[in-house]
Amino acid sequence: MPSRKREAELFDALYARMAPLLPPHLPQPKGGRPFASDKACLEGIVYVLRNGIRWNAMPRCFPSSTTCWKRFDAWTKLGIMPQIHELVVAELDDAGLLDTSELAMDATFVEAQKGGIVSAPQSAA
Repeated sequence: MPSRKREAELFDALYARMAPLLPPHLPQPKGGRPFASDKACLEGIVYVLRNGIRWNAMPRCFPSSTTCWKRFDAWTKLGIMPQIHELVVAELDDAGLLDTSELAMDATFVEAQKGGIVSAPQSAA
């Protein structure tokens, strides 16, 4: 298991290749709070996705969960997150760290409507 320091070094190197994909922050005409670091937000996003936690359960070492989620939502709508995903997968594959011998796919499902199907016969109960 890699140390936290090694993970940070790997993330720094990977972020250097991701940064050009991210849109610049335009200065706000009325001023206000400075934008949270894209790198810190991306680390928070990766933490949530990797650990499967809810956004509001993020540790305080990351920017606020709202900030990270808004950044994730904006980047997804701009098509940036799929590009980042492709970049990460390519990096892992090039490094020989991607094991495709066993893959799983997740999908959404449709919940059954309350009361069942209209054309189904009534039960004796």
